[in-house]
Amino acid sequence: MAKRKIYITERDRQRLEDIIAAFDEVDHRDRGDIDALAAELRRAETMSAKDIPANVVTMNSRVVLHDLGSGEEKTYTLVFPRNANVDTGAISVLAPVGTAILGYAAGDEIEWRVPSGTRRFRIEKVLYQPEAAGDFHL
Repeated sequence: MAKRKIYITERDRQRLEDIIAAFDEVDHRDRGDIDALAAELRRAETMSAKDIPANVVTMNSRVVLHDLGSGEEKTYTLVFPRNANVDTGAISVLAPVGTAILGYAAGDEIEWRVPSGTRRFRIEKVLYQPEAAGDFHL
């Protein structure tokens, strides 16, 4: 499956690059999550928060994902690592699925490696996006 162009806000890019830089300062043996995020940031197009389309998954967006393998739908909020909480559906951008959805839009289908293999899913809907709601401080 070909990778589509992804979009990220200037503020999200800066905060995610800060996370990557913090990991670079510490010797981590397993850097798969950080390396995957860095690769996604390298290919992302940066946009101002006011210009990013409302259907794009940005940090703190709440989305409905449809697992194309199981048919299951789940709702997640994409968060920074310190705010992750699986019980409430707050998924870290460093989790494989979190990294995978960053910058994609409603309707996009994504294929991504996870610890149990490769998963395919579609972003059904962006229920909430901070930028579209005018919540530029999140």
